[in-house]
Amino acid sequence: MSGIILSASVRQNLLSLQSTADLLATTQNRLSTGKKVNTALDNPTNYFTAQGLDNRASDISNLLDGIGNGVQVLQAANTGLTSLQKLVDTAKSIATQVLQAPAGYSPKSSTTSATTVGTAANLVDGTNIASGDTLTIAATGGGTATSIIFGASESLDQLNAALAGNNVSASLDSTGKLVFTTTNDAASATLGAVGGTAAAFTGVAAAPAPVADAASQTIRANLVSQYNNVIQQITTTAQDASFNGINLLNGDDLKLTFNETGKSILNIQGVTFDAADALRTEASTLGSNLSIVQIRQDFSKNLINVLQTGSANLTLADTNEEAANSQALATRQSIAVSALALANQAQASVLQLLR
Repeated sequence: MSGIILSASVRQNLLSLQSTADLLATTQNRLSTGKKVNTALDNPTNYFTAQGLDNRASDISNLLDGIGNGVQVLQAANTGLTSLQKLVDTAKSIATQVLQAPAGYSPKSSTTSATTVGTAANLVDGTNIASGDTLTIAATGGGTATSIIFGASESLDQLNAALAGNNVSASLDSTGKLVFTTTNDAASATLGAVGGTAAAFTGVAAAPAPVADAASQTIRANLVSQYNNVIQQITTTAQDASFNGINLLNGDDLKLTFNETGKSILNIQGVTFDAADALRTEASTLGSNLSIVQIRQDFSKNLINVLQTGSANLTLADTNEEAANSQALATRQSIAVSALALANQAQASVLQLLR
């Protein structure tokens, strides 16, 4: 082939055709792939920069799955807390009904002093109760046993304040005697033995035990049963509020990673919920963490879009421009073929002379 001699014009036209074909192939490749930079040979700087941006976008996209699961874990816990709050409200309602229901015993255990005493303003009359005299009442209904030393003045209000810790209250009857009675919170208890050095409390009769009211007991027992069932449901509901094996209401912790280096993280500590926990405080904490995770989720999505857009700006081709280039190169190629034919006409004329 080295022995073949082409004229300068033919060689020039061939080179032009080859160059046009190369450019046309490049343009068609860009149109087919949509990219102007397909390999490092096209533009090393743009290629590797775009690859780095795409890699980071891919890493963050992979983290989005974990963040999405984290959102669902928090949503499950939030759903559990909402249900727990409703159960707690139900339990409070039942407890209120119990408090408003009959005590279940009638009458309350009670006894009266042996003699009259002073007035409500000052029980110390100097005879039946004198300064230095004592009053004792044994422990009543789980209360603290009473031991009082009277001074020169002791009002009924002061006496009741001293008796409160023993589930006992005192009042004056129409004859001026002191009446000791168990309080509502200890309606089922028997009043402790009353005694002391004061004449008013010497030989006081033992208080009879309260008499159970069957109807009231049934009502209270049903309410207590309902209350206990609700309390049990509080515990089991907390144990069921899990997602993908993680339950923030049953002692599990949640760790979320927000960036590809693992340096941006959020640790959410779970709690073991039962009926004694403070729901409102935990709900506030959970809501705050959920807000943070959702904000980071949106941020990651937007950041992925920014990275991918940056990569596209470095590598994507302008299809309108490349289409115009393709048309121009096709026209140039046709012109070059015609020019090559014209260049060969001179040699064809020589051939005619030789014939």
